[in-house]
Amino acid sequence: MTYKTIHQWKSISLIEEEVTLPNDQSVTHTTIKHPGAAVILPINDNGEILLLNQFRPSLKKWLLELPAGTMEPNEDPTQCASRELIEETGFAAGEIISLGQVTPLAGFCDEIQHLFIAKSLSPSDEYSCDDDEVIEVVTMSHTQLQQYIIDGKITDAKTIACLSKAALCGYI
Repeated sequence: MTYKTIHQWKSISLIEEEVTLPNDQSVTHTTIKHPGAAVILPINDNGEILLLNQFRPSLKKWLLELPAGTMEPNEDPTQCASRELIEETGFAAGEIISLGQVTPLAGFCDEIQHLFIAKSLSPSDEYSCDDDEVIEVVTMSHTQLQQYIIDGKITDAKTIACLSKAALCGYI
């Protein structure tokens, strides 16, 4: 399938392509091409969840959210989860459990977010945020996290999705 790149930023691009729909109609569709990401629900030995209070320049505000990050070229989603957990929280996981995936923006983006639980956490010396990240690590109980979602203090979709999937699968 051929496409035209309209804009490229890091590993993310905006493309335009001709797509044939299931009804045989052909349309020009604009898509954000994304390499995929890992979302991590880190649970410490006390059963508390590690979250990030992260400044998001696109929204110009702070968001409480789970650690997450974009996959590097040829990187396995589990490797990405391990790397991002260390980079953003300063903790390594002894155990990583896959929860499957979600498609957060299917109307205009091909990103797949791979969901994980991280357990048996231990401090790591490899903590280093990206240059455009301003992050504070926060811990809270599962109950407090649920209440923050109910109260609208947590609005981040990947955080809500990962927590919901973990609860539905009986992990928390």
